Amino acid sequence: MKYYLYNSKSNNGIRPEIGGSIELIDAVGIDYPAFLAGLAEEDEVVLIGGDGTLNYFVNHTKDCDIKNNIYLLGSGTGNDFFTDIGKKAGEEVRVNEYIKNLPTVRVNGLEQLFINNMGFGIDGYCCEVADKIKEKTPNKKINYTAIAIKGLLFFFKPCHATVEVDGNTFEYDNVWIAPTMKGRFYGGGMMMAPRQDRNSDKVTVVVYMSKSKIKALKEFPSIFKGEHINKTDMVKIHTGNHIHVKFSRPCSAQIDGETVLNVSEYFVDLWDNVKKPVPKGTGFFVCYFG
Repeated sequence: MKYYLYNSKSNNGIRPEIGGSIELIDAVGIDYPAFLAGLAEEDEVVLIGGDGTLNYFVNHTKDCDIKNNIYLLGSGTGNDFFTDIGKKAGEEVRVNEYIKNLPTVRVNGLEQLFINNMGFGIDGYCCEVADKIKEKTPNKKINYTAIAIKGLLFFFKPCHATVEVDGNTFEYDNVWIAPTMKGRFYGGGMMMAPRQDRNSDKVTVVVYMSKSKIKALKEFPSIFKGEHINKTDMVKIHTGNHIHVKFSRPCSAQIDGETVLNVSEYFVDLWDNVKKPVPKGTGFFVCYFG
C-alpha cells in the first residue's frame, strides 16, 4: 500500500491535486515513529511537495529507522533538490539514499538537518521579505529575483565574515552571501556550488563578496549558471566537514528556504558515518559508541 503525505505548511497551504481516489494525509502533526513502525514491509510512503516538504520529513524522522521505500512526488514552489538530481516536478523519485548522512546546522539555539543549503546573507534577506509578502497576500507569486536586485541596490548591506572550515580560519570583507551547500542548487535554480556532489562526505561554503554594489549586481545573474566561481576575486570556495560562519552584524538566514531571523553565526557539521570527531570550539561533547 502507498501512503501519500503532503505538507499543509508548504505551498501556501494549498492542498495538492493528484487525481483519482487517493487519500492524502497531512504530514504535519504525524507521530512518525508510530507511523513508520506501523507500516508493513511492502508499504511505501510518497511525499508530495518540494524542498520544504522533504526537509520537514527528514527532521521529523531523523531518529527513526526507515525500512520502507520513501518517494518524493515533486510539486510545490521550491524544487532545487529535484533540479540537483536531474529530475523535474511531477516525477516520483525514491529518496532513501539521499536522506542518509545529512548535514546538521546549529543556529540561534536551533539544531536541524538540511537537504540543500544553509543560506546566510542576502538570500536570507530575500526569504524574510518574501515571508512578509506572503502574510499580506498569501496567493501572490513571489519574485525572488526582484527582491534580490532591490536588496543589492538599496536595502541589504554587506559585512565582514569569518569563515572557519575544519579548523582553518579565513577573513573576508564586503560579503553578500556565505551559504553552506549540500547540493549544487538553491534559491529556485541558482547553481551556487556547481562542483558540490550531494553524495559527497563534505559540504561547500561559497563566499560572494564585492565592495561595489554595481559589480555585485552585474555578476549576480552568473550564479544561475554556476559561472560566478570563475570570478576568483569575488568568490571564494571551501569544502569540509565542520563549518563555522560568523558575520560582523546580525542578518537573516534560511535553511532550505525557511527563514531564521537575527543570525550572527551558524555551525554546520557533516559527520562521517564511521568516525565522529568533535569539532573544535563548538561547546558540545559528543560520545560515539561503535
